[in-house]
Amino acid sequence: MQNPKNKMTNVTKKKTAVCHTILSFSIGCMVGFLLLLNFGIFTDSISEFRGDAVKHNPCNVLAHHTTNNYTPPSQVQQQQSSFGNMKVLVAIASFNFGQLPHLEEVLDAYQDLCVLVSIVHIYIYTTIPYPVALIDLLNSRLQCKGLQITIVIKSPSVRLNLVDFHRELFYNKVNDYNVFIYSEDDIRVTPKTVVAYLEQTKKVEAIVGKSPAEDFNVGIVRYEYNYPPDIIIDDKSRHATTNVTRVYWEHSNRPVIPNALIGASPVLKNNYVTMKNHHQGMFIATKELLLAWKKRPGCQFDVIRQRPGARNNPSQPSEGTQRVWMSSHMLHGGRHCNVQQILPIDTFGQLNVLHLPNKNYRRVGKKGRIGGTESAVENEFGNGNEQFNGPSKTLVTAMETHLAMRKEFPVKVSTKYTGIVMMDEVDTGKFFQNRKAHQQLMNQRMKAYEDYVKRGGVMSDSDFVTWNWID
Repeated sequence: MQNPKNKMTNVTKKKTAVCHTILSFSIGCMVGFLLLLNFGIFTDSISEFRGDAVKHNPCNVLAHHTTNNYTPPSQVQQQQSSFGNMKVLVAIASFNFGQLPHLEEVLDAYQDLCVLVSIVHIYIYTTIPYPVALIDLLNSRLQCKGLQITIVIKSPSVRLNLVDFHRELFYNKVNDYNVFIYSEDDIRVTPKTVVAYLEQTKKVEAIVGKSPAEDFNVGIVRYEYNYPPDIIIDDKSRHATTNVTRVYWEHSNRPVIPNALIGASPVLKNNYVTMKNHHQGMFIATKELLLAWKKRPGCQFDVIRQRPGARNNPSQPSEGTQRVWMSSHMLHGGRHCNVQQILPIDTFGQLNVLHLPNKNYRRVGKKGRIGGTESAVENEFGNGNEQFNGPSKTLVTAMETHLAMRKEFPVKVSTKYTGIVMMDEVDTGKFFQNRKAHQQLMNQRMKAYEDYVKRGGVMSDSDFVTWNWID
């Protein structure tokens, strides 16, 4: 006969084993669930950024996984098709290579946009032809199925009027694209910027109606970072960036409300604000808005014209420079198109864009500049002949690396060139300084580019030598 004590011990062991089994099963289920959940999020993130098939609006993917909001599958599918079929036309004014580092970052951001939408076609208006090596470098870097870049070379004699050409381009192609972006070459426009613009444009139309929505356009606010102006940031001075933050140097009047920004028109005042200084260096518009502004009384947005002159002195412009006129004043000025610039209160920061030079905040408070006073010290500007201490020559450049790779791993001859297009639209009848030297440079680089295209995008031995974009 079994000892009762041993019998109780066996029962206890069995119960313990059952508890362990149930606990292990529960833990296993929980771990499996978490793995599946994380795998789902991970695979969604991967599919989001695939260049061949973007499956989600990136602004909604993050919200879907980090909030309790649920987006019905039908709405997700609608968002996918909405942005997946979007065609965007971009025009950039870039006079010469003085801001090439910024232009490179701008182009990178538009390649990011290409991952989200169907087509991004970029026209760069400039006055200096690009050398083949630089075009080849950009071709290797900027690759997306729907991305196309065209470099249009104009005469240097156009000067400030280089900013005018985008307007004719937009209206000639107004039926071919959904979204149009004009920008200077130092403003970083991200996919977030474009998505936020389109979402807010739809909201405004829902509030005021389709036709009245033509009285408004969602605007942009540029920002910089207020680094200390008198030190160089390195490993020993990085503590100086502790309080560095974004600043809106063009809107520095206080109190912010109402001296920098004010409420929008009565119908939108609860949701939107407008900046007193509406200059933004760029604009975004839909096809429908461009067509409406063309017919708008007193606007004629499609007509290229010089900025207004002073009443008593017509030859003296009364509204800033031509670039300010073409990007902002003509559209938003009360005496012109009178389209109110609006920015959403709840997502104001989504329509902020980085001004890449990060230099204009230093002007605030200086004599003759924004917020300046007579007692302030005048800014010192160079004449272009200064000698600066350059960086170490041991630094490996992107061009150096690119040329080394091209030599070590030559590109196979292709039957068809599909890279950057460069067009010569220089009016040789117009006089400009150093005309002969400029024409010689044009002839050399255009010939080199045409030969490069004929070879299917393969560099020649001379292209490896004549790679400097500034002679």
